Amino acid sequence: MPQAYLKADVRVVRRTTVLIDLLVHHVPMAVLCERWGLRASCLYDWQRAFLLPGLESLRYRHGGGRRPKFTPKQRQRLGERLEAGPLVVGCETACWDAVLIRVLIWREVGVLSNRQYVCPLLHNRGFSFQKARFVSDHLDTVKRLVWLEQKWPTIVRAATRRRGLSLFEDEARCAQWGSLSSTWARRGQQPEVPTRGKRKGYKVFGAMAYFSGRLFSQGIEGRLNSESSQAFLQMILAQTTHHLFLIHHGARYHTSASTQAFLVVHSDRSTAEPLPSYSPDDNPIAYLWQKTKQRATHHKYFKEFAALTVSVEKALAYFATHPDTVLGLFGRYCEESGLALQQAA
Repeated sequence: MPQAYLKADVRVVRRTTVLIDLLVHHVPMAVLCERWGLRASCLYDWQRAFLLPGLESLRYRHGGGRRPKFTPKQRQRLGERLEAGPLVVGCETACWDAVLIRVLIWREVGVLSNRQYVCPLLHNRGFSFQKARFVSDHLDTVKRLVWLEQKWPTIVRAATRRRGLSLFEDEARCAQWGSLSSTWARRGQQPEVPTRGKRKGYKVFGAMAYFSGRLFSQGIEGRLNSESSQAFLQMILAQTTHHLFLIHHGARYHTSASTQAFLVVHSDRSTAEPLPSYSPDDNPIAYLWQKTKQRATHHKYFKEFAALTVSVEKALAYFATHPDTVLGLFGRYCEESGLALQQAA
């Protein structure tokens, strides 16, 4: 009885109170029926159940309910199909929507589900509504694993031995018309951000050190080419005496003849380490560009180009003075890429 009060089980408390009045206080059954709004047959059933099984009759059990639409095996198979993706089951799109999932359920189980049922079903199976991302179909998974498991540990050992800097290098473009992201607004009233509509953008070279979180950056208004890339490398060489292990993607200005000649001239100070082809997501500095745009361009209005450059440089200056934040981005990179964290030790 005390447990029933603590669990706020109204049914058990009511039934127990009625039985106490009926069997202990000898309250007439007609009075109890009127007081609790119950039929006499219900009170007789409660009395008989209590006198025969005893206190066990006061425990309510789940009465069943509607039979589930899917068996456990069908649920498991459905989850496997959903994880495999629509392309595997013969669809022309790479992502699921409610209509395709209903068709899949019909094909696999023979049940025609409505949209309101599909969403809770997916949520209970560990799925969530997410935004997709593009992945190059040229991505060589084998080369990527070789780089992560063999090449990258070699770079770490070499950098440790020479007390050098392992720099992940990349470039970004920040547009004068700003950038957008999800935000809160009253339902039915889409937020609006003013824009000049100009196509001009501010380009930024960046390189961040794996062990220390140190950030090097340089903004330009011109084109990303071999000359501007070499100027950025020259700036880094002027700011540190460490040997540089430059990890970059395969853009033309990184692999051009003039850039290769520049690296040969400075081979005593730098070593180029290209990433696998078509693997932009293997570069952790991509997370830095996301954070930079969040601070510098998201939902902001730049009437003049100079305002854009000031905002971007201010954001980069913040990260340059907060190496712990940059190191946190490396942690996220290790988690999502599958790179073992102990390889940084």
